[in-house]
Amino acid sequence: MSNAIVIVGPTCSGKTRLSLLLAEQLNAEIISADSRQVYKYLTIGTAKPNPEQVRNVKHYFIDELNPDEEFNADQFANKAKEIIKNIFLSRKIAIVAGGSGLYIKALIDGISVTVGSDKSLRNHLLDLRRNFGNEYLYNELKKIDPISAMKMLPQNWKRVIRAIEVYKLTGKPIWQHFTENNSQTEFNFIQYGLRWDRKNLNENIERRVDEMISQGFLEEVRKILEMGYSKELNSLNTVGYKELIDFIENKITFEEAIHLIKRNTKRYAKRQMTWFKSDQRIKWFDIESQMDLETIAENIIKDFYEG
Repeated sequence: MSNAIVIVGPTCSGKTRLSLLLAEQLNAEIISADSRQVYKYLTIGTAKPNPEQVRNVKHYFIDELNPDEEFNADQFANKAKEIIKNIFLSRKIAIVAGGSGLYIKALIDGISVTVGSDKSLRNHLLDLRRNFGNEYLYNELKKIDPISAMKMLPQNWKRVIRAIEVYKLTGKPIWQHFTENNSQTEFNFIQYGLRWDRKNLNENIERRVDEMISQGFLEEVRKILEMGYSKELNSLNTVGYKELIDFIENKITFEEAIHLIKRNTKRYAKRQMTWFKSDQRIKWFDIESQMDLETIAENIIKDFYEG
């Protein structure tokens, strides 16, 4: 069975830089497990690797879809497995790096849920969302399936609705279906995680948001909207984009938008760590500064070959 490296951790933890350090030393190719980097035009706000980095190391799932195209964890897992197979055939190593826990779980364990849908139930749930909002639906999910709710955000309303639907139709939470449908894979995924002290990680997030703004994040969002893409798209229902859209629509001030981006990014990072902490297979590295990444890369390479 062929071994593949998986790098996980919260946003702003250094996953991109670490994966590049590893790829350069291992003659590897990188598969982005980020549910938003796959979309064109969403560049600054998703902290994509820059063009030079993409030229130096082959990347997958970067700038492959338009913002109005659908993409989900199952699609990612199926395509990624084919890519990994081809990487191995070319005698290179595959590195999967990203913070989308559901995408990584789909790749490693499989999450296919074969439960169908019920049109009347789906319409009822959509009506609840229209009348009462995302938070109402999210609270309903917390009542019946708190485990799944803990791994979602209220704005991910499609996932929330699907989780409620599966529970209503089967009497079992959606995570239990995931567990029962784990798929076998021909690859051995060795997972490594980057773990920061909360205070330091929050400081990283504050700096990154400031950098994104100075790099033209607001102009990026304006351009996407001017291209005709709807603010209702799932791709734009993302921390950073939705707050700046609210500013553009004069719903909040620019200062409020920046404050909310920082706050919501910190909350997202906390949820990411909650997700990853539940996987006992991850080998964690505690990190205090970006300088630690070179040492961590050396340790991962040693562990990868010795293991």
